[in-house]
Amino acid sequence: MECRAHCGACCIEPSIQRPYFGMPNGKRAGEICTHLDLEHYQCKIWQTTDYPAVCQGFKAEPDICGTSREEAMETIRILEVTTRG
Repeated sequence: MECRAHCGACCIEPSIQRPYFGMPNGKRAGEICTHLDLEHYQCKIWQTTDYPAVCQGFKAEPDICGTSREEAMETIRILEVTTRG
């Protein structure tokens, strides 16, 4: 599955615990990543050397992304809450 255009759910809903380029304290769940282009909802550093490893490991899948941006946001939000350590 290819990433859905104008989505950005994976750049908003999950937390990222480790520091990365532009976000020295990581990212809280629900916080918009500083690298998300809010006009197109696409990552501004995708496929660059600054693209975080955690983001490189994410692959769009129907079970996560669903059939809409709203569904993806809700699924990732639920996963974030239920998998917190």
